[in-house]
Amino acid sequence: QLQASGGGLVQAGGSLRLSCAASGSIFNINVMGWFRQAPGKQRELVASITIGGTTNYANSVKGRFTISRDNAKNTVYLQMNSLKPEDTAVYYCNKITTPYGYWGQGTQVTVSS
Repeated sequence: QLQASGGGLVQAGGSLRLSCAASGSIFNINVMGWFRQAPGKQRELVASITIGGTTNYANSVKGRFTISRDNAKNTVYLQMNSLKPEDTAVYYCNKITTPYGYWGQGTQVTVSS
């Protein structure tokens, strides 16, 4: 139902663009979000976007990350710029309200210093 991709290894200051293809049953009626989970930490919501395109960001990524969605393709994106080592985590997409969709494996983002 949710498949995130686009992660990788990048140096600090670099950029990555994540993509997430979602089933229509999840995507079409929900606010979608990107979450991340670093080792030993709880999963956190970093960005969200409504069907109409209104966005919201965690303070830690504001000004560096941009979330967008293509409603025709049931896909949500996360453009990540000026990456920092503390952005290292597994990134997931999902609707932001419970019950969540199946989380899947996510996509690993590793930022080296």
